[in-house]
Amino acid sequence: MARCEVCGNDYDKAFEVVAAGERHTFDSFECAIHRLAPVCEHCGCTVIGHGTEVDGRFFCCASCARTATGASEAQDRVETGT
Repeated sequence: MARCEVCGNDYDKAFEVVAAGERHTFDSFECAIHRLAPVCEHCGCTVIGHGTEVDGRFFCCASCARTATGASEAQDRVETGT
């Protein structure tokens, strides 16, 4: 069994995630998100989807990025489909 690095649960279905060259062990996606997901620099929500990045700063959406940085070119990463 492996111990979750967030909650300490020793769980037989724990899994590992390698991010930025570091190996992490979690017992749930909730714990993995808590530890690894960025936080929007404008509204503070956890960025679980694609989000938007402006000059190395992370935001949950283009609206937050534009509001916080004035970057009028910030756009959400949405496929329009053809």
